[in-house]
Amino acid sequence: MRKLLILAVPLALMASPAFAQSATGTVSIDGSVAGRCLFTTPSATISLGELALGGAGGTAGKLDTTKVDGQTRTLVGWCNSSAATMTVTTTELTNVASAATGFDNRVDYTATAVANAVNANDSSLTPASGTASAVGLFTGNIVVTLSASSTPNSALLVAGTYTGKVEVTLSPTV
Repeated sequence: MRKLLILAVPLALMASPAFAQSATGTVSIDGSVAGRCLFTTPSATISLGELALGGAGGTAGKLDTTKVDGQTRTLVGWCNSSAATMTVTTTELTNVASAATGFDNRVDYTATAVANAVNANDSSLTPASGTASAVGLFTGNIVVTLSASSTPNSALLVAGTYTGKVEVTLSPTV
């Protein structure tokens, strides 16, 4: 009987639940993504060609608005912030030659950029950038269109090269 009891004690200990204590530790994981905008196609060129009207009539030598108005180019970009904005800044087309009385060496215009079905624009008649427009979270085309071209005096254009630019700025406002 004694042998049976000695054998029963270890068996009883094996069958009874252990009094071990378990614990759980936690590792938290976090990260962030900064608000960002990027142009994947950051530049394009609009070559307007001859800006002055031809012929021999009273408008010959003056701005041919059809050469400027309606011209478009497409930039491609994205913004990963729902609060992103787009701003347009224009610089008039200018010729570095002086303009005597009866001549103009400047062509003004309005540029409108459309991204994510939102418009932002600026006129070269104003020195500051246009008002920022909220474009939000988007990826895709940014179509820039020129319109409302004019010269300061509706005069004859000075011969030479005219240069200007449109800058579209995407800002990841957070």
